[in-house]
Amino acid sequence: MKQRAPLTLAAAAAALAALTGLAALTAPEAESAGSTAAASRMPVERSLLVCPAPSSSDIADTTYTAFTPAATGEKAGTPGQGSARLLGATKDAKPVLEPKEPGKPFGATAAGADAPALTGTADGSLAPGWTAQQTTKVSVGRARGVLGAGCTAPGTDFWFPAVSTAKGREDYVHLTNPDDAAAVVDIKLFGPDGPLKSEAGTGENIRIDPRSSKAVLLSSLEPATQLADATAHVTTRAGRVGASVQVAEEGVGADWLPAATDPAGSLVLPGIPADATSVRLVAFVPGDQDADLKLRLAGQGGSISPAGNEQLHVKAGMTASVDLADLTRGEAGSLLLTPADVKKTSPVVAAVRVVRGSGAKQELGFVPATGPVGPRATVADNRPEENTTVLALTAPGTEDAKVRVTASPGTGGGEAASKEVVVKAGTTQNVTVAPAGGKGSYALTVETLSGDPVHAARTLSLPHEGIAMFTVQTLSDDRSTVSVPRAAQDLSVLTR
Repeated sequence: MKQRAPLTLAAAAAALAALTGLAALTAPEAESAGSTAAASRMPVERSLLVCPAPSSSDIADTTYTAFTPAATGEKAGTPGQGSARLLGATKDAKPVLEPKEPGKPFGATAAGADAPALTGTADGSLAPGWTAQQTTKVSVGRARGVLGAGCTAPGTDFWFPAVSTAKGREDYVHLTNPDDAAAVVDIKLFGPDGPLKSEAGTGENIRIDPRSSKAVLLSSLEPATQLADATAHVTTRAGRVGASVQVAEEGVGADWLPAATDPAGSLVLPGIPADATSVRLVAFVPGDQDADLKLRLAGQGGSISPAGNEQLHVKAGMTASVDLADLTRGEAGSLLLTPADVKKTSPVVAAVRVVRGSGAKQELGFVPATGPVGPRATVADNRPEENTTVLALTAPGTEDAKVRVTASPGTGGGEAASKEVVVKAGTTQNVTVAPAGGKGSYALTVETLSGDPVHAARTLSLPHEGIAMFTVQTLSDDRSTVSVPRAAQDLSVLTR
């Protein structure tokens, strides 16, 4: 057998240089017997967001706000070590907004129907928790109202309960491809009687070119069928996209319907405004087993069941809906959906259509089911004017929760402010926090300190000529950290 030549000092140095950063993902032998090293969490190094094209109206005014929470503790990093920007989702992409530092919101505006969909990336210190919001106000016309959309990470699977193909509704699915390769998308609709099957196959193999956006009118997928309440399922065959539904309802208003959280046996729909004049719940069961849901409204004083609508039966593969008349009764709350029988749980997706005002002074918004805020969540574009911004916090579990709410400085200045809030189990608490001397829009960050999980939503009200124009954005975990397995150097590779 040929003997291995001894490793010289120079060769060892060269090998070590070549193997810089190489580590064994298993524990060393000394720790392998009965000891398991827990993975640590580290800040993400890159974040990607997608925003839909804001409006087709020539009189639309859009505000963009982007924000990254300031890091704290030993992993805060060095200020300025990072970059971020939002670009038009076009081949000749031009920057719309370029944030410079964490802890401070940055804003931009656009007017008219030519504002494009946006894609954006944040690197380094600007990546963890990077959040962007677009808020559009259309004063008159069929699509008048305030349309708010939190920019989202691209994905491959989206559920949109509460869409419609009925006369008087125009629901467009906006699909934005941030990548350099084409994406291929399918859209399926489910009504009260199950899936709609389009003979023309118009909902299948929809191509979204690289770095581009496309809007698909849902009623065009099956023109012969009009559905007052339906569920849309958007999936990709290739690539990934950002997906949102823009809704315009004649005589009522307009807003964005974001994707609901993934199917689950229990759901929370937080932040239904206190003065809602109409609340319509739409739910869908993707699986093959029916769901019987218990309905409760978590208000400031506790949870109650809506009179006459204590439960909802949802057939498998079918969309169910119910009008919850006088649900809030002047008190903001969150709708809680739980299995009527804990031994028979079937995953569900859900959203509510909310209307404020009456007659010619109506305006609509949507609240989809959302997951908890987790360690931290942020919503951008809050306004300092009185009664404009309301944050709703809900603790749906059996234990109280404690959170910290921080308002950043405004885009035009001011000093950050924060407060700690205890949310009693089974209740919804409305919180107002604004920067001292703040000018311009600001961000709100919610951090879970202790207790049960918390769900949150922000209502932004921008009244216009007696119309209670508003939009609701739910908050979700900003996923600013990732789990990194403990690594150890393994120099034995040099002698193998």
